Order: sequence, then structure tokens, then C-alpha cells
Amino acid sequence: MTQNENVAALSAAGVSVWLDDLSRDRIQSGNLAELIATRGVVGVTTNPTIFQGALSQGHAYDAQIKDLAALGADADAAIRTITTDDVRAACDVFLPVFESTNGVDGRVSIEVDPRLAFDAEKTTAQAVELWKIVDRPNLFIKIPATEAGLPAISAVLAEGISVNVTLIFSVARYRLVMGSYLDGIAKAKVAGHDPARIHSVASFFVSRVDTEIDKRLEAIGTPEALALRGKAGVANARLAYAEYQDVFDGGAHTSTYAHLAASGANRQRPLWASTGVKNPDYSDTLYVTELVAKNTVNTLPEKTLEAVADHGDVRGDTLSGTATESQAVFDALSAVGIDLDDVFTVLETEGVDKFEKSWEELLSATTEELGAASGESA
Repeated sequence: MTQNENVAALSAAGVSVWLDDLSRDRIQSGNLAELIATRGVVGVTTNPTIFQGALSQGHAYDAQIKDLAALGADADAAIRTITTDDVRAACDVFLPVFESTNGVDGRVSIEVDPRLAFDAEKTTAQAVELWKIVDRPNLFIKIPATEAGLPAISAVLAEGISVNVTLIFSVARYRLVMGSYLDGIAKAKVAGHDPARIHSVASFFVSRVDTEIDKRLEAIGTPEALALRGKAGVANARLAYAEYQDVFDGGAHTSTYAHLAASGANRQRPLWASTGVKNPDYSDTLYVTELVAKNTVNTLPEKTLEAVADHGDVRGDTLSGTATESQAVFDALSAVGIDLDDVFTVLETEGVDKFEKSWEELLSATTEELGAASGESA
């Protein structure tokens, strides 16, 4: 099978293309392997919403639900078994990519229970547990970048476990995430873990920023405000990339990373998440083609991946050197009355709440299915 030219151009520019979706049907049908072969997909991300969608469709999980019901499993145990089985199987599909990229890609992410987002100790304990259950070297444990999540990120990395930090919305929080990463790698080294074997990405959300800010700009309604619609998401990500370059390529923090890099420590790559375009007035490849640079990851819904494959205009690096113009966008947003601190607080709260809601829906649906399966076998 031949690779799509547009996606191949992304890869050549240094972007790792990951799929923002996973299901048992996708694994067992060979679709995931096909996307690796034809769409250059080199990783997968999951979250509670994705699993909730997968388990609510089709019959791929019916037999396992029946077996778990017969064993007397409750909904929490059933979900843990089902999701870790899927992630383990996906890790096996990606193992050749993992090996050929020396552990950089071929990664599959699984999230800690979102109800633990504000409890660092329980988040850390569950991350260690998930790492042991899946038992694959190409796993990423997803930990939300809440204030409570920051010490958990360091603690989990210190155990030698690779981490995908999720739900990052602001540049200020992203700086703290990178600090937690460097702290965790330093602790891992002291504990005797090989820093070269520990990887991490920082998932910076894009489209949700535009959705929230556009809503506020439309409420303001002035020509100056309306002219700024659709600009905040890309500008925010570009400012984040400038911070990444400061930490890992130059600036005040370089000595910290350089010291760890001498022991084999890897960069914590920025990952662009929530890259499906919500507003039909915008280009459906906006959050891909405008966020291209080496050492980055873009995790795409399949619809967005296919849009890029069909008509994505990949023009090389569109991130480097954009900080000044991106800051001008944020200065203009503040000038028309957008409270950016409030925007990011709302987005983080809503992000955690959405995943919690999906998890509760997943628990409820699984409880019903276990009950039905018990009735069938009775």
C-alpha cells in the first residue's frame, strides 16, 4: 500500500500523525493497520469519550461482557478490563513503528479515571496500576494538566513511566507542565531509571479555544471583535511552540534540559489535540496545516485525517518564528474585552467535566449490559 502524499509531507516536515480514536472493530478489522500503511498513522490517543462511543456501537464487546458478567465483575472492573485489552492490542499493532522510531512513536495512550483529576495521589496510583496491567513498553498514561495533576505527572515519570499530559489550554499551564516533566525525569534518573527509555508528550488543545473565544467575540459584536474570530486557537498553539523552543532549544531553561539530555533524556514533544474543526466556515484542515514543525505530534479524528489526505496544503514549517504575530492576536483579544484567564479556566473545567460525564455514561451503560448478560446466562 502506498502512503498518501499530503500526509507523507506532514511526516517529512517532522509531524507525527496520530489517530484520535480507537475501537475493537478498528483493531480486529485491520483498519488500524491499514491507516498505518496508507495514512502514515504512527500512534493512537484515547479518552473516556472515545471508549464510551466504542462500547455503545456494534457488538464487538458482547462476548466479553457476557464472560465478565459470568465472573461477577462490576462496571468499573469490566471497563478496566475492556479498555486495557483494546489498548494492549493496539500497542501490539504499533510495535513495529515503536521499534523503528526508537520508541518515539508507535504509542497508544490510555487515560486515568477522569474523576481523579484533582487528586494527585490517586492519579499516580492508578497510572502505575494501568502501566502494569497493559504491560507494553509503547504505552502512554494520560494525566490531565490540572493543578493537582502537575505533581502526579512528575511522580509517574519518576517511576520510569511514559506520560501523555492532556487537557492543556493555556501557555502559562504549559510552562508548568514542561517543568513537571523535567522534574520527573530528574527524579527518574536519581531512582535509577534510564531517561532515554522515558517519553512524554504535552497535549495542547486547539479547536476548543476558538469555540469558546468565538462565542465571546460574537457576544461583543463589534467589527474589531468579529474580525478576530478563528484566530485564537492557532495563535495560542504557536505561542506554546515558542515556549517549547525556549525550554528545549534555547533560553533560560536550556541548561536544565541540556543537563538531562546528556544522560539521554528525550524532549517532551508538543501534541496538538482537539484538531477537528468545529466551525464549518473555517478550513477543515486549519489545525493541521497551520501547526507544522519538527518534533511535534498532531492527533487527528479520522474525518480530519481524510480531509488532510484529500486536500491538505502542507507548506512546511508554519510554527517557527510566529510568536510575535501570535502575541499580537492575544493583545487584540484583550483589547476588545476578552478575559483570557477566565477562558482558560472555563475550558479546563469543561474539559474535565466532559470526560467525567462520558465516564459516568460508560459506567451506566456497562452496568446495564452486565445486568442483561447475567439475565441471559441465568
